[in-house]
Amino acid sequence: MEAFLVATGVVALAEMGDKTQLLALLLAARFRKPWPIVAGIFAATVINHALAGAVGNWITHWLGPDILRWILGGSFIAMAIWMLIPDKLDDDDAPRSSHFGVFGTTVIAFFLAEMGDKTQIATVMLAARFTEAYFWVVVGTTFGMMLANAPVVWLGDRIVKRVPIKLVHSISAVIFLVLGVVALIGW
Repeated sequence: MEAFLVATGVVALAEMGDKTQLLALLLAARFRKPWPIVAGIFAATVINHALAGAVGNWITHWLGPDILRWILGGSFIAMAIWMLIPDKLDDDDAPRSSHFGVFGTTVIAFFLAEMGDKTQIATVMLAARFTEAYFWVVVGTTFGMMLANAPVVWLGDRIVKRVPIKLVHSISAVIFLVLGVVALIGW
């Protein structure tokens, strides 16, 4: 249960103001069909985070616990710093209409936007940290993504304007910093 709760909280906070959350807002504004967009975000996130979790789990077994502890600690601290750098959506990232429909366009755009993103890297690190709870890490990170993105699809700009993104990013940075220190001291 710890893996699920940590993964959900960390990813939900990390996703606030993230490029993929901005993409969700853009998809909602462009297509105005929330159900296929939310379903597409869910499908893309499950696939992406299952792969990321598998990489994190594999790395743990390949590197060993001592080396991994230092890598994880440093990675969580680096993620804390990265959280303080705001994301923006480039014009090249904007989804275009395609023959895949709203659902297919959302899956493809969201999956590609999530590659190398903060939440994907967080999923790798969390799966490496909670090696016996791979399933719960993926479920938690997916749930965190849905908590952050589904309301944006339905409520759009209204919710984004009311959430103090700098405060959310600062809280996320502190959580990642604490996880990094805990990993480094082996607690």
